[in-house]
Amino acid sequence: MGQASNCLFSPGNAADTSKTPLGVAQKDEPDRLLHGRLPARRPNRRINGPADPAARLSTRLGEKLLPGCWRWYNREANRGGYVSRCQSWFSERTDLDLRLRLETMALNPTPANPLRRDLPDATTPEPCCVALFGATGDLTQRKLIPALYNLAREGFLPAGFTVIGVSRRDWTDDQFREATLAAVGEHSRHKPVLPEVWRGFAQNLFYQKLSFDHPADYVALGRRLKTLAAERRIPANCLFYLATAPEYFATAAEQLHAAGLVAAPHDKAWTRLVVEKPFGRDLASAADLNCRLQAAFDESQIFRIDHYLGKETVQNILVMRFANAIFEPIWNRRYVDHVQITVAERVGMEGRRGQYYDTAGATRDMVQNHMMQLLSLVAMEPPVGMDARAIRDEKVKVLRALQPLVGPGSTGASVRGQYGPGSFAGNPLKGYCQEEAVEPASSTETFVALRLHIDTWRWSGVPFYLRTGKRLPKRLTEVAIQFRSPPMAMFAEAEQLPQAPNQLVLRVQPDEGISLSFEAKVPGMRMRIQPVKMDFRYGTSFGGDSPEAYERLLLDAMLGDATLFISADEVDYSWRLISPVLESWTASPTPKFPNYEAGTWGPAEADTLFGDSGHHWRRL
Repeated sequence: MGQASNCLFSPGNAADTSKTPLGVAQKDEPDRLLHGRLPARRPNRRINGPADPAARLSTRLGEKLLPGCWRWYNREANRGGYVSRCQSWFSERTDLDLRLRLETMALNPTPANPLRRDLPDATTPEPCCVALFGATGDLTQRKLIPALYNLAREGFLPAGFTVIGVSRRDWTDDQFREATLAAVGEHSRHKPVLPEVWRGFAQNLFYQKLSFDHPADYVALGRRLKTLAAERRIPANCLFYLATAPEYFATAAEQLHAAGLVAAPHDKAWTRLVVEKPFGRDLASAADLNCRLQAAFDESQIFRIDHYLGKETVQNILVMRFANAIFEPIWNRRYVDHVQITVAERVGMEGRRGQYYDTAGATRDMVQNHMMQLLSLVAMEPPVGMDARAIRDEKVKVLRALQPLVGPGSTGASVRGQYGPGSFAGNPLKGYCQEEAVEPASSTETFVALRLHIDTWRWSGVPFYLRTGKRLPKRLTEVAIQFRSPPMAMFAEAEQLPQAPNQLVLRVQPDEGISLSFEAKVPGMRMRIQPVKMDFRYGTSFGGDSPEAYERLLLDAMLGDATLFISADEVDYSWRLISPVLESWTASPTPKFPNYEAGTWGPAEADTLFGDSGHHWRRL
């Protein structure tokens, strides 16, 4: 028997799908679309059998032929192939969720890319229910619901997966589904919404009204969760996601525990709690919140989220450092002159964001969480393993080793600023105090710059400069490692532009990638030197859209992988650094705000952080 007859999806055995709902492959379509990439193999008598594929399938299920065919299907779909010709018989003999996966992949094959070929699939979590507290809020509608839809569309959610929206509004299941469809249509990275995917996804959406401080509502939620698990025949696994105002974090956790909705850590059915930022306003409030959460949930069940850790380029910091032999030997004080971390935002206080921001400021909003995480990933020692505990332990060591920013003997420094009226590209921009929902005489900082030192053998004497702000000229997040200059000028007499030290720049957003700058000779008869760059870009190298940060983090939370989440110790030590700075600012006179124009790179005082070191902020 020939090669093709040994494949479950052989052309001689596939049914005519010219009338199938998918309509991707017609019966007169060349067989190469289905078989052109199948590897040659010798006839295998073990899988020869009935001519009917369904009969052949039924005789081989006990020997796990179906998973092998699924792996072949997944590989072909990722290469741009189509297998819809087998759908007419295959769909009748598989469950609805697997059919939905097949239809989605056949309708939307991933563009072919040799660098993505044969990459392993992510693990699919156990069936579970995700309870979204604050289901009608902005975060849920813009980020969480689109992320779950994208996971469903790409086949990462398990059969029986359930979402229950929890909020104070008196909505029905259908009203929640309508709002969800609008959110997905507006905010999903995959557009338009596929009717085939949406129908399956919407069947998993439910809604439960709940007031966060009413114990009876939590009991009713528990009954609803139990009913859904029984009806859908899934385990009682539950992920509670607190996308609420921060003042309800501890209350919701305590009420869930009091209602008996928190399983013990080693129970067969698991319970997990995802907590959004901000995690406290200072050291005391963060410690109190940790204490109350840990009284209701075990620490292993608490997932403190920082969406920056879900970004592909942030995760790639670990890969670049520890999967390549060329970087780690020079990642220390002998070769690194200084490090700059920049998180720049071009936006101001659009909508009513000023209502929250005026109580937080740039330090609480960005430095204490996002920037401390970037710093710890750049400066950490190699972990003993790539598991959550090992990575978190090394990050905590960095945060513990940071020199205090205030107090006797401190070598750190800070500068704060607030934007005033300005312009960008010829368009006038309001000052911060003229923004909606902002106090007219507010002293909240919209710009912060820090100089930090880490007391470790690796980084002793190397300054880390951090800056973040609103209404800056660009939206940009990057980490720049500047290396030391050569010990002597070998090409002093050559024609060259002003010498630029070697820099390794990790671009987190936008235009994600890595660039390395170095000196090179310009072609020609004379010795002319100028800086050049080697540039790696994610979009160019891997193709396709990277998953959103919340997609990765939601999937990891369902899998129980806490690697990209923050531990209680990380929260504690980051606040130990930041709280004294906030207290010193409160005790000292407010600077003359505003001290930089909207559309510029912040106050001139930020340059004083460099002192007489000869350093300067990177031109971006």
